[in-house]
Amino acid sequence: MKALLAKKIGMTQIPYQDEICACTLLLVDNVYVLAHRTKEKDGYSALKLCMGKKKKNKIKKPLLGEFQKVFGERDYYPAEVIKEVRGEFDPQIFKIGEEIKPDIFQIGEKIDVSGYTKGRGFAGVMKRWDFGGGPDSHGSMSHRRPGSIGQTTDPGRVWKGKKMAGHYGNEKETVINLTVIYVDPENKIIGVKGSVPGPKGGVVVVRSAKRYEVKVK
Repeated sequence: MKALLAKKIGMTQIPYQDEICACTLLLVDNVYVLAHRTKEKDGYSALKLCMGKKKKNKIKKPLLGEFQKVFGERDYYPAEVIKEVRGEFDPQIFKIGEEIKPDIFQIGEKIDVSGYTKGRGFAGVMKRWDFGGGPDSHGSMSHRRPGSIGQTTDPGRVWKGKKMAGHYGNEKETVINLTVIYVDPENKIIGVKGSVPGPKGGVVVVRSAKRYEVKVK
């Protein structure tokens, strides 16, 4: 299993297998292995990754000690983003303190990408749940309202899970079985066929596809 952290740059079009595909570009820059979690020591298996660039005096002391132990004494550490990815990882491939390059994934390889969707704040039912709304004609008092939400005397309450206005977006989402269609080690970029969660500049976790099955014709 393989994994890395990346920042979403944006989308473009790239030719792949005789067709022009919508492609999301991901920047893999300053991504390092910070630690390994094992079942014997921690009760679960995971890979602890870090990314970015953060000044030494901006890092809290307990975390700074962990970085100094791995990277030695520096003015800057890759402590901007720290995430754990669950799974079994080979310590010989993912060595502690070493940088992860984008060419760890090959063109045609299947991956899963996890990130947080765009936050849209407080939204009404038409935007959040795609409700149809009320009549648009003159005199209507319910253009974008949700309509009745209650019950009669029995049970006399609003059912749990009722679709109503509220906070929309900024939720963790994983898109599975995407295809790597572009790898540029020089510019530290990976191209993924299709879209991935989050805005431009958002951090995503890229890992080997868990549920991919080769279809036999």
